[in-house]
Amino acid sequence: MSGLNVGSNTLALDPDLPALLRPLAVVVLWINRAMVTLGMLALLIAAFVLTYSVFSRYLLKASTDWQDEASVFLLVGATFLCSAFVQALRGHVGIEFLSGVLPSWANRIRLAIVDLACTAFCAFFAWKSWTLLHEAWVDGQTTSSSWAPPLWIPYGLMSLGMSLLTLQLLLQFIARLNGLRGGAR
Repeated sequence: MSGLNVGSNTLALDPDLPALLRPLAVVVLWINRAMVTLGMLALLIAAFVLTYSVFSRYLLKASTDWQDEASVFLLVGATFLCSAFVQALRGHVGIEFLSGVLPSWANRIRLAIVDLACTAFCAFFAWKSWTLLHEAWVDGQTTSSSWAPPLWIPYGLMSLGMSLLTLQLLLQFIARLNGLRGGAR
């Protein structure tokens, strides 16, 4: 299978991706799809929790300490875990001014440089996220609220999400380089 249908968009393997990396790319496509499903579920649960929070606070006069943090954890998870899926669609915000001004060969090089810079930044972010996760786990860090859930939960979601995004960007960068060389076709 070379792609996944997502609404009106299709997540497909880049034709410039080397054949050796295609099985990995298929696995990443499926993981991205699973993360989006989990992200949708997390958003639904967060909406329910926040609605319940308003209901219980104003009508039942009950404490709502846990609801805010639970919702934030769910939203952090949805945001980070779905970022690789959005990148697979090339759906992140981009400024297209230069693409209309540069010749096509220069634009292809510019896009490769942008992919490399994004991959490097996200790899650094992922590495720092994993170090935060390790510290939170080893030190038993919790939030400062009375509920005090462990901080390894959001750091773990952030680490996994940034690692998936870095892998997605790396695959796209390799495909872009291969396309510049004219190697896959």
